[in-house]
Amino acid sequence: MLSIPEIIEILAVIFNLIYLVLLVKENIWCWPNGILASILSIYLFVDAKLYSEAILYGFYIVIGVYGWLVWAGVLSSNKSIRIKTWRIKPHLFALAAGIIGLLGLGYFFNTQTDADKPYYDAFSTSFSFVASFMEAHKVLSAWIYWIVLNVFSIWLYYSKNLSIYSALMVIYAIASVWGYIEWKKKLRNQSNNG
Repeated sequence: MLSIPEIIEILAVIFNLIYLVLLVKENIWCWPNGILASILSIYLFVDAKLYSEAILYGFYIVIGVYGWLVWAGVLSSNKSIRIKTWRIKPHLFALAAGIIGLLGLGYFFNTQTDADKPYYDAFSTSFSFVASFMEAHKVLSAWIYWIVLNVFSIWLYYSKNLSIYSALMVIYAIASVWGYIEWKKKLRNQSNNG
C-alpha cells in the first residue's frame, strides 16, 4: 500500500506532466496545473529537508498565478504574448541574480538549518526562479536554463530518495528540449509573419 507521501508525490508528478505539455503548447491552462503540482510538492520537499526546493515550489505558486495573469492579458494590454529572445545584458542580469540567490540561500540553509545539500539545493532553486520568470514572459532561452536544471535535478532528487520526482526530471529534461525546439519554430514563424 502506498504511503501518504508517495500518493502526494504521484499526484504532484501527474499535475506537473499536464503542466509541462500544456506549457509547450502555450495553453494557458498549464498554469493552474502547475499551481496544484507546486502545492503538493512543498510537502515533499520539506519532508526531504530540501528547504530551498520547498521555497521554490512556493514561488512556483506565485509565478503560476503571475504567468496565468500575464498570459490572460490581465497584467498587460496585449492578450497575445509572443515568444522572444533576450540580448546579452538581460542574460547577465539573470545570471547575476541566480548566483546571488544561490549564495544567499545556500549560506542561510547551510548555517541556520538542518538542510541536506544546501548549496546544491540553492543552485536549483535560485536558477529556477530566473527560468520561471523568463518562461512567464515567453523568453526562448528559458528552455536552455530548464534543460540544465532538470538534468541536475535528476541527481538531486534521486539522492534524496525521491525516485518518482527524479524520473519526472528525466521527462522534464527531454521535454525541455522539445519545448525549446517547438518555441524556436514558433519564433521563426512569428518573424516570418511579421
